[in-house]
Amino acid sequence: MNEKPAIKNRKDIHLLVICFYEKIRKDPKLGPIFNSIIVDWESHFELLTDFWESQLLVKRTYHGNPIAVHQEVDTKMNHTITSEHFGLWLNLWFETLDELFTGEVAWLAKNRAQKMSTMLFLKIFEHRNQ
Repeated sequence: MNEKPAIKNRKDIHLLVICFYEKIRKDPKLGPIFNSIIVDWESHFELLTDFWESQLLVKRTYHGNPIAVHQEVDTKMNHTITSEHFGLWLNLWFETLDELFTGEVAWLAKNRAQKMSTMLFLKIFEHRNQ
């Protein structure tokens, strides 16, 4: 039986991002949100690879503001983003990680995603009440 590889480099993270967003785009609840907001998927993949590379491999490639971006998405979706959306996102993230990788960096990717999903949802909720 072949052991799944560890996440070691940008190429691994790029594979993770592409496989993950394949699932997101097909998901009945998440797909319509992402597919209506993102017009250039290739640049989105690069941006998210930069983001996760900065989170998991401590490379300073990402220079964005995820809080503002998610607040803007919620506004565009008429404030209909819920904790269920974040839970579905997180489940697909974990599933994709488990299919592709093993090891400490994969665990870190799960841990960071879990913390970020909670924080981003709270920031969206706070933004609605301003």
